[in-house]
Amino acid sequence: MLLKYFYDQSLAHASYLVGCQRSGEAVVIDPGRDVEPYLAAAAAEGLRIVGSAETHIHADFVSGSRELADRAGARLYLSDEGPADWKYQFADRHDSQRLKHGDTIRVGKVMLEVVHTPGHTPEHISFLLTDEGGGANVPMGIFTGDFVFVGSIGRPDLLETAAGVQGSAEAGARLLYQSMRKFRELPDHLQVWPAHGAGSACGKGLGAIPSTTVGYEKLFNPALQFADERKFVDYILADQPETPFYFAVMKRVNKVGPELVRNLPPLKSPSPDLLPTIARKGLTIDVSPAAEFATGHVPGTINVPLNMLAQWAGFFVDYEEPLHLIAEPTTLPEILKRLRSIGIDKVCGSFDASQVKAAGLRTESYRSLTPQDLRSSIERGDVKLLDVRSGTEFRDGRIAGAEHRFVGKLLREMNDIDRSRPVVAQCQGGGRSAIATSILQRAGFDVTNMAGGFNAWKAAGLPVAQPAEAPA
Repeated sequence: MLLKYFYDQSLAHASYLVGCQRSGEAVVIDPGRDVEPYLAAAAAEGLRIVGSAETHIHADFVSGSRELADRAGARLYLSDEGPADWKYQFADRHDSQRLKHGDTIRVGKVMLEVVHTPGHTPEHISFLLTDEGGGANVPMGIFTGDFVFVGSIGRPDLLETAAGVQGSAEAGARLLYQSMRKFRELPDHLQVWPAHGAGSACGKGLGAIPSTTVGYEKLFNPALQFADERKFVDYILADQPETPFYFAVMKRVNKVGPELVRNLPPLKSPSPDLLPTIARKGLTIDVSPAAEFATGHVPGTINVPLNMLAQWAGFFVDYEEPLHLIAEPTTLPEILKRLRSIGIDKVCGSFDASQVKAAGLRTESYRSLTPQDLRSSIERGDVKLLDVRSGTEFRDGRIAGAEHRFVGKLLREMNDIDRSRPVVAQCQGGGRSAIATSILQRAGFDVTNMAGGFNAWKAAGLPVAQPAEAPA
């Protein structure tokens, strides 16, 4: 048997290639939309990808199952658990098998047994892995998808917070409690291979290591320590990360079936002369590093650096409206891969960053000042401090007088922000506040970015206000 691990750092997404070297066949568990790594790895091992299995309808990235069906002729293994509203609608367009609890998938001497583990979503399943060619002929591990993570467990509120299914968070939490109790009955020796790691919004407090064991999680996973259902429900629904707006789009896309990448229109390269007009009419993202954008950028553009693109673009992009980019041409393949990984397919054109600079269009800049430089004006109330971190971060410690405005919601809450004073944007380390500064400047605010953010404020020994309430 061959087991190969893949990790997309930008999405904190883990996927797996499981193959039988005797039969030369392999299946991919929870693939991302960019299927090239799976195809290349299988070819290097002399394997053919014959299947693609999903633990559930994902909310945070576009599934690659249709791509593997198109590119490799893979059979799709998709959950048939849960209510009618959460069935895969594209399954019949491909060779597929709808899975129920107890069903099995066989790839040569490798067997995957389906275990229904609802809670994160109603249709969620996990896969118990047995290597029948290895001698022991008992399960050796479990692919848990978004059910059990390293040190955490999948959040049950996404159908309510992302898809608008009222009351589903409480119901999902109760289902998750029952699934958790069943997980505790599994043998301690089983390895656990989750679909996400630290940084994912699919749960709280996810660990950064790639795998764990059932026994270890029984001992140390906070979510697995509850013997009372009500206490578990209260725990699992509290302090979850902000739900990205694009999660609702991903749920729909992955349910009805994403467009094949080969069918997407080619990217255009408009003349820089058109940029000022386009930037005023629609959304244009400049992927330059924040420090470069601060010193000079095109008015009306916002800044989401390449290394933050997959994590944050989904908060700001209207999926029904065209998007333009400013980027170096050599970076476009990686940019498009990251945008398409979260379903942003309507990228109409990209302006060459070097040509934009040569044309003298970067006529706007913004200030970045240290906490020491800003302290007096903040304490006197001469400026309005906007803390753009998550609600959990804000509650754990803040600068006195700060107003909480999560960066992901800024575009939607712009009309609620006081314009009577200049604004200072602040996050934990300066990265998110740089994005926020570009958004606020685009909306006409007189705004300064706090360099180094809350970390720099504390490192300078400046006063910190302890736990506070943050808007939901």
